Amino acid sequence: MAVLHHAIVVGPKHGLPVILHVRRSADLLLKGLRQVGVSGGIAHAFNGSAQQAQAFIDLGFALGFGGAMTFERATALRELARTLPLDALVLETDAPDIPPQWIYRTAEARANGQPQGRNSPAELPRIAQVLATLRGIEPEVLAQATGRNARRVLPGLEQLA
Repeated sequence: MAVLHHAIVVGPKHGLPVILHVRRSADLLLKGLRQVGVSGGIAHAFNGSAQQAQAFIDLGFALGFGGAMTFERATALRELARTLPLDALVLETDAPDIPPQWIYRTAEARANGQPQGRNSPAELPRIAQVLATLRGIEPEVLAQATGRNARRVLPGLEQLA
């Protein structure tokens, strides 16, 4: 929580966007963000409700989708990825964590000596394909939109291009 608190304090003070990793604290975090007056950013590895997603969007945040969305059993998350406004989404890997379904090893497999697969940026095209398929759009359209979204919420990215 200290890191999130620090991000909330630093972001608005310097007019910078923040990147938040939200785990089981979306409502509390949203309350704090409203009080502090953050100018947006990314809700990384988003896995909240539709109402929480809309609240983050209303505060100027894009929602990060990555490896967790690739699991077929993640039905609620996949439904959000499919139905949220395209201009609210960004792609991410969270490398080396949150591996996509094709890299993930079960606890049983790991106990039998199979190492957990490590996520990497090289997985992003395949993660993007999953999201594009869920949304019924071409991967190129998705890439353009999510790239545009990332540049909007993280304006410093323009300087790197």
